[in-house]
Amino acid sequence: MQIEKYKNWLVAQNYQGGTIAAQMHRAGRVEDCYGDLDELYNKDQLNSLLSELTYTTQDRRNNRPNETKIPFSGNAYNNLSSYRDAVRRYKRFVIDEPESLVSFTEDEKIKTEPESVSTQTIGLEKDMQAAIRQNISQVEEGLIITDGGRERAVESGYIDITAKDLDDVPVIIELKTGVAGQRAVAQVLSYIGSVMDEEERDDVRGILIASKFDKKAKAAARVIPSLTLMTYQFSFSFFEE
Repeated sequence: MQIEKYKNWLVAQNYQGGTIAAQMHRAGRVEDCYGDLDELYNKDQLNSLLSELTYTTQDRRNNRPNETKIPFSGNAYNNLSSYRDAVRRYKRFVIDEPESLVSFTEDEKIKTEPESVSTQTIGLEKDMQAAIRQNISQVEEGLIITDGGRERAVESGYIDITAKDLDDVPVIIELKTGVAGQRAVAQVLSYIGSVMDEEERDDVRGILIASKFDKKAKAAARVIPSLTLMTYQFSFSFFEE
């Protein structure tokens, strides 16, 4: 783990000191038990490790014991959720800072290329997310952001924006800078499912925002009443100095 770079990245994300210390501690404990996170990322983008740390609500109902290499006492669901979240955050750091990994073999470069080349898209999505957060009422009247200004971590990933509507129903907002297809629809549905699972309610809604939707995305959304598709446009003004 790149301790100083990761710490600086967490600071840049506007996390408070306590949160940064907790994330660094949890990531360190995972490394102690599973090995260097950078090497594991090079192997399969940390996917096997995330799978190893998965502990579902059904596991909690069945009182499944902790079967990971990380020793702890107490609630397995909560503990593993916090360690899994720490790994996800480190993965996001590596995706945001692709130059931080400099020891790829040729095979590893091939494996990581899809996420590395998406850095520009991630940057655009962050700008788009900031603009929508500042103008959330333009998405839907009465929406209130509930995630404290940060992407919410759930079992299936990170939700761009979490809000609630006038009826206090959770609304999951996913952003895509380009044309959205079936994969984007499946992604937002997985987020909806995770929130349903976590909050034990079945009325969670989703809004998918993109510049355009292909035919398959539109067809899939037609049969999902809880999902709304929205397009966006940029407007520029020019002034002579």
